Amino acid sequence: MEKKDIRIENIKKSFDGVEVLKNINLEIKDGEFFSILGPSGCGKTTLLRMIAGFIEPDSGAIYLGNEDISKLPANLRNVNTIFQKYALFPHLTVYENVAFPLRLKKVPNNIIDEEVKKFLKLVDLAEHMNKKPNQLSGGQQQRVSIARALINKPGVLLLDEPLSALDAKLRQNLLIELDNIHEEVGITFIFITHDQQEALSISDRIAVMNKGNILQVGTPAEVYESPADSFVADFIGENNFFDGEVTEIIDDLYGKLSSKDFGELIFEMDKPVKVGDYVKVSIRPEKIKVSKNKPNVNSDRINTLKVYVDELIYSGFQSKYFTWVNGNKDLLFKAFKQHAVYFDEDDNETIWWDEDAYISWDADDGFLVEVISK
Repeated sequence: MEKKDIRIENIKKSFDGVEVLKNINLEIKDGEFFSILGPSGCGKTTLLRMIAGFIEPDSGAIYLGNEDISKLPANLRNVNTIFQKYALFPHLTVYENVAFPLRLKKVPNNIIDEEVKKFLKLVDLAEHMNKKPNQLSGGQQQRVSIARALINKPGVLLLDEPLSALDAKLRQNLLIELDNIHEEVGITFIFITHDQQEALSISDRIAVMNKGNILQVGTPAEVYESPADSFVADFIGENNFFDGEVTEIIDDLYGKLSSKDFGELIFEMDKPVKVGDYVKVSIRPEKIKVSKNKPNVNSDRINTLKVYVDELIYSGFQSKYFTWVNGNKDLLFKAFKQHAVYFDEDDNETIWWDEDAYISWDADDGFLVEVISK
């Protein structure tokens, strides 16, 4: 069977003189669960609607396999879309909602019956086939939408923030179901979201967008652990940033910088820099250790700062420490501690705040985000 990769080449789009998509180039592999992630207004939904055929590009081309579909009407593309709103027919049963696309094609009733039952079983709604949409939960209604889209046997399923109307627990459950459905049907899923955790937990690869540009494409681990720039580093998960001038290069692996706010710190170079460059570096809060006493370490790669624990948020599976450096409220460092619990007052693992403490991290745990100036 011919591979149906999607290739987006040099796509541009403007509305009322405002450039919404700026020379987008992207390749999505056949059968991939691909997420497009970015803040509201970044252009991700415009790009999705362009793949669906609802919007034409100003320039550039979109290929499905070897076919240029840029000018092809939406109804002639082998693509189906699921939107935020379920768009179900309220007067029809679940069975008839799912059967609707096949009835439009005048498929024989015996085949419709077989296909509808197969896809309702796939989305775990077989026992609800005779109910009306208003008798279902939000998650169940979205699964009806998914079954109705899949029964058309599309080559590509587009999902435009399909979970945004659901509560957190339902979203998580439906994410797992979406992943299972994707494994079962094996077609390309393109998932639009502004929720970083959704994208990280379900995607084969992610494209991060901002202001009409694609900033980075990679696996969840790649965009989280090696962000392309400070926007990606800040948008994906939580982060701490510090900047300063590079004063020394060590073994071509590490850089030492002098920061007016944090003193001398060392970092692993994930991008080449030289002495004299002014760089921005980041460290994830979960990579930072918090202790009441100054760490006793022999490695010269360990960064240590004395801090004041200003606030602590306890959420069961982790504790979030918000600390000031040098007593300055504007110099905030976040540190996350997993599975923190309450112990005796003198125990070093006790959750505490309003006290002096130390944070430390290994240079290998942080990463150079970008060179600000040379």
